[in-house]
Amino acid sequence: MPPEARPALTALATDIVCIVIFCTIGRRSHAEGLTISGIAETAWPFLTGTAAGWLLARAWRRPAALLPTGVVIWLCTVVAGMALRKLTSAGVAPSFVVVASLSTAILLLGWRVGAGLLARS
Repeated sequence: MPPEARPALTALATDIVCIVIFCTIGRRSHAEGLTISGIAETAWPFLTGTAAGWLLARAWRRPAALLPTGVVIWLCTVVAGMALRKLTSAGVAPSFVVVASLSTAILLLGWRVGAGLLARS
């Protein structure tokens, strides 16, 4: 792997881990099974949104940037994730949309804020 690709791959992996953590916590809090297939079933709509956000933001250029990269990825994650859940008859209750939006914002934007603070110090 070329050294210049490492920051983008690390950021992409971090985003994926954030979404998997979000879905795992959600499944646990609703007493759903914590199996690989169950987590994957919950995560795929959001991971699809995350991938769309990466493409739309061209995140590989500035993968750890909060603006616009992080915000675009977060918005795509939530909007596409909810749209795909709706299309597949999964739950999209207003309370879930709020919790998912806040949780994914904390995760996807939070690590970028932390990385930015570390880079400045």
